[in-house]
Amino acid sequence: MPFLDKLQLWADERPHHTAVVVGSSRLNWGGLRDAATQRLSATTATTILAEPNSLSFVESYTAAVAGERRCAVLDPLWPQAMIDDVRDRIGGPAGEAGGELTDGDPASTFLIGLTSGTTSVPKAFTRSRRSWQASFEASIEFFGLTPQDRTLAPGPLSASLNLYALSECLYAGAAFHTLETFDVGEAHAAISHDGITRLVLAPTMLRLLSERGLAGGVDASGIHSIICAGSKLDARTLEAARRWAPHAAIFEYYGASELSFVSGTRLAAGEPLDAGGTGIGKPFPGVELKILDDSGAELADGEHGNISVRSGMISNGYLWGDDGQALRCFDGWYTVGDQGYLDSGVLHILGRRSDMIITSGKNVYPHEVELALASVPGVAAAVAAGAVDDIRGQKVVAGVLPAYGAVSATQLRTGLDGLLARDKRPLQYFVLAELPMTDHGKVSRKVFLDWIKNHDPRVKPLV
Repeated sequence: MPFLDKLQLWADERPHHTAVVVGSSRLNWGGLRDAATQRLSATTATTILAEPNSLSFVESYTAAVAGERRCAVLDPLWPQAMIDDVRDRIGGPAGEAGGELTDGDPASTFLIGLTSGTTSVPKAFTRSRRSWQASFEASIEFFGLTPQDRTLAPGPLSASLNLYALSECLYAGAAFHTLETFDVGEAHAAISHDGITRLVLAPTMLRLLSERGLAGGVDASGIHSIICAGSKLDARTLEAARRWAPHAAIFEYYGASELSFVSGTRLAAGEPLDAGGTGIGKPFPGVELKILDDSGAELADGEHGNISVRSGMISNGYLWGDDGQALRCFDGWYTVGDQGYLDSGVLHILGRRSDMIITSGKNVYPHEVELALASVPGVAAAVAAGAVDDIRGQKVVAGVLPAYGAVSATQLRTGLDGLLARDKRPLQYFVLAELPMTDHGKVSRKVFLDWIKNHDPRVKPLV
């Protein structure tokens, strides 16, 4: 495994049914099998894909994991120098051309995953075919995916969320839809005209589709599942999604590239969200979960420590980039260093230990502050960090991106009542013209602090 034996089954059973749609182009199951088979004669042992969404990408990816081949999927928007560097590091023999479109040894590596780090070159880890088969079985059970579903994942296939959704659908025999590039209008058109029943996307995309869909009268009543990952759902996004897709169950889950799925929760239609909360469900099917300290000892409910898992979905480890802390193992329990605690079986995520703010001896995780602020009316997004303070060691500061109009510090302070303990609240607020981002497109607390230090015009103090 992971999915080629299943692809052969679907191509035999229903060759003319739709398998993959990219924009206005589509392939049926028989066509996908034939196109991928034709590519095998030119597909070597290691394929590096750095392409935008297209049917050609899907065909190449399908051929690239045949037999015991391995594939690395890179973001085509990365600088060419970075792509070349990764290509040189991966290398690989030139064998494997030809053969059949079948799955290789379950223990063999099929995917080289790239995850951004603090350096210019992303870390690289590997996954076995067996690990993704276990992930497919777990996610299909948890999300309730059936062959009758039509999934739309409107983001880039170079992102792990969408690449997994494609692969999961190929395994389950369910039609997969995406776009050449993300466009709200095109996503709405697919939902309206292709009978989409299931969305897989980040919360920011869900908010855009929901709010504009409501404004434009786009009918989303046929959607019965919405799967969100990448960041915690906020109250405003959930409220808009509930109104736009009233029949949809909304799933959110926590996972890591190196660990696969860890925990998740399902909000049935109309079920309220724990606004500003850090909880993100119970262990995923097939996952055992503990909170361990740095010596590997198990901690009691409510005690903060390393979120540690044991499952058949965990990656093989790193090709490069592991500093000894990126993926640690405590007697069979694996952690990437994310901090959290358990409360009656529910996992609460606090964030990375390296992000922790120590203010007047109190530990504060920026993630907690950001979730609470994002739930305040008038706030579209928030970032929190620890600034140097002569008295406290560090002080909590926060920047907010207004959802509309102006926002005041008094409004933010009042809005946090009941959402965040007083000793964790920011001592200073800033209004942002845009979110502080890294070159890789991720929100950065370091960039936020640099803006404050350098009096960048994109950040202004609120009084």
